[in-house]
Amino acid sequence: MQLVQVIVLLLFSFFWLNNSSICKFRLLSASFFLVFAGTGAIIINDLTGGQITHMGIALTFGLVVMAMIYSVGNVSVAHLNPAVTLGFLMSGRLEKQEALPFILSQFLGAILASLILRFMFLNHPTLGITVPIGSMYQAFSLEIILSFLLMFVVLNVSTGAKEKGIMAGVAVGSTIALEALFAGPITGASMNPARSLAPALMSGNVQQVWIYLIAPVLGALAACPFCRLIQGKECCPPIENGDKLTYPL
Repeated sequence: MQLVQVIVLLLFSFFWLNNSSICKFRLLSASFFLVFAGTGAIIINDLTGGQITHMGIALTFGLVVMAMIYSVGNVSVAHLNPAVTLGFLMSGRLEKQEALPFILSQFLGAILASLILRFMFLNHPTLGITVPIGSMYQAFSLEIILSFLLMFVVLNVSTGAKEKGIMAGVAVGSTIALEALFAGPITGASMNPARSLAPALMSGNVQQVWIYLIAPVLGALAACPFCRLIQGKECCPPIENGDKLTYPL
């Protein structure tokens, strides 16, 4: 299994470095800190007998997302989530040639974080993986709904008045913390394929990871037409004439 982990990491590194840019490095860094802090909180909570608590874990995920949005760029450049990136692509807010490098950066950052956590906590069996407590149908459905809500919020706070943009990090981080608070005990409240795949690969627990690779993408994609239905043309304005205000910096 360790050999497989190294091969996966090297492949991601090869493709990412072949087309390097500052924007991709920012995305990698943001995804790295998301997984390092979020799953790290789960690991430490396990090792300390629950001292961080479920609420603490949920707040960690929400706060690190908020911090990364304000640190590496606005809500659009701070893509920490492949499902959100695909949602932006579907909505016309991201150019096609940018999508794959963005997604590779997110997965690479997440895998690097889980790899470091693997070496830091050698005896921890799961590294903060997301595992459904109930049925797979229940987890799959819930992850779709959670990701739908997250994408709907992201689309709405990443456009419009300047004041709305200033509060984007708070809105997105709060949404993630809220969803983790009420859905975390059932599904882990992933909403993010990179966040779930990285610890699954590094710990060797990949049996149910497919739920967290597919459901968040379906939820994020479904939010795009719903946003247009609710907001009309104000939602998801397409990129025109090379306008790249939403990314990269």
